[in-house]
Amino acid sequence: MKTLLVLCVVCTLVVLSVSGSAEQKLKNCNEVRAAYSSKGFNVNDVPNKGVNGAPLKVCPQGFSCCTVEMEEKLSQQSHSDMKAPVSRLSTNLQSTFKQKHDHFDKFFRELLKNAELSLHNMFVRTYGMMYMQNAELFKNFFEALTRYYVSGSAAVNLDSMLSDFWADLLERMFRLVNVQYEFSDAYMECVSQHTEQLQPFGDVPRKLRIQLTRAFVAARTFVRGLALMPEVVNKVSTVSASPSCVRAVMKMMYCPYCSGQVALKPCQNYCLNVMRGCLANQADLDTEWNNFLDAMLSLAERLEGPFNFESVMDPIDVKISEAIMNMQENSMQVSQKVFQGCGQPKPSVAFRSKRSVKETGFTGRFRPYSPDARPTTAAGTSLDRLTNDVKKKLKHAKKFWSTLPETVCAGERIAPGDECWNGTAKSRYESVVIGNGLANQVSNPDVDVDITKPDIVIRSQIAVLKEMTSRLKAAHSGNDISVETDDFGSGEEESGSGCEPPSCDTDIYFSTPPNPGKPRVNQVVVGRSPLASQGSVALALCGLALALLAPHLR
Repeated sequence: MKTLLVLCVVCTLVVLSVSGSAEQKLKNCNEVRAAYSSKGFNVNDVPNKGVNGAPLKVCPQGFSCCTVEMEEKLSQQSHSDMKAPVSRLSTNLQSTFKQKHDHFDKFFRELLKNAELSLHNMFVRTYGMMYMQNAELFKNFFEALTRYYVSGSAAVNLDSMLSDFWADLLERMFRLVNVQYEFSDAYMECVSQHTEQLQPFGDVPRKLRIQLTRAFVAARTFVRGLALMPEVVNKVSTVSASPSCVRAVMKMMYCPYCSGQVALKPCQNYCLNVMRGCLANQADLDTEWNNFLDAMLSLAERLEGPFNFESVMDPIDVKISEAIMNMQENSMQVSQKVFQGCGQPKPSVAFRSKRSVKETGFTGRFRPYSPDARPTTAAGTSLDRLTNDVKKKLKHAKKFWSTLPETVCAGERIAPGDECWNGTAKSRYESVVIGNGLANQVSNPDVDVDITKPDIVIRSQIAVLKEMTSRLKAAHSGNDISVETDDFGSGEEESGSGCEPPSCDTDIYFSTPPNPGKPRVNQVVVGRSPLASQGSVALALCGLALALLAPHLR
């Protein structure tokens, strides 16, 4: 009995001591005044000692160091405080993928420039003036590829462009190897119509069409995906917090001031419920965001493998030269087939040969292409290294939106254990932590969320991500989903030459559409000299064709 009496006395003294300490703090609001003024507010807003808190709208209404005016100002501060960590995380994400986009875009553009320069230098060396007189054909070819990379099928139909290129090249070469004849526009139209059957360039056009289509569709779609990420993050991260969210954050962060406990931080689970309520709409973006990232990662694998832009563009000069050699070696058979199908052309009365026939041959061979020797370009690195790096960043960005509450409610922003602010006092937070997303907020104990009114901006970005994911999946199969403009969300239609799995792993044939409109007639400058016998002319033409159109023979 005596022991029990002693314990009661001790407990009473402890309670009185704690009560007296709290009361002492409220009698003196100096700590609150200092903390309040550190936020940039007028210290005179804070009473010198505790006052009746009955008028307060958010914080507990007992004896308090807070006033209604302080609540209003701290609510404004709460809005900024909540946005700061979200903004910082979003800005970092935007910066990361803006940088990755710039690296890839610069890399692809300079690969195109380097490929054009390489072809130009090689052809100038090999063909001299005759190449220079017909160089606009190749210049236009690379300009069209660049336009397609930038604007897609809205600017260039890749199939038609490639068909036109090979048809133009055939006409120019056909005139060169048959310089002793005159050809009318109608005759050259007939030659164009027989391009597919003749296959003067061997299998190179078919293979190059497949390789270019896959590589360009994959590259430009991947770059557009990288460009989209900062745009989505920017729009979603600027969504304003609701008034109920601001009140909840203010209660969580600053109501401890009212009881003089300026250093008291919220319980982690309390913080999670508040932030999940505030970021409910953002969390709903997570599913489509993750689907989009998965599609980006899959396309990145394609860029490293069968759709490698670098491995297609780097040796394109050799591939075109191979096609020219095929035409050169089969020029007599091609000409005979044309003559049989289109008729015997008229001899050219103006033809003269400037050069004597030389009984010499060419012993040069093509430079072999080795993938191991691929040079680094543009961004100072190979496509493989760029892709490996961006894949790590893409994986790290998954679940960004659904994990924002956990990211915010960590470190110095919360108090571990039970010695924390639970919204009403310094004690354990008893409520259950709710799930992410708008639908789960119906049972949020700390934030009043209207689950019937999803945020319009975020819903629009969900739609944007869905559309881009569809484009990425199409590009993964080698297909280009094109639109008339580069704006997301407009009508779409499938275009271009692609493939469906599993056929993407093997070469397939793409039919060449007939060339619409009027026939192309390309004038080729040909030298003149005294007439030679038909046999001498044929022999001279073989030598001329080899001299002008052979690939990398030296």
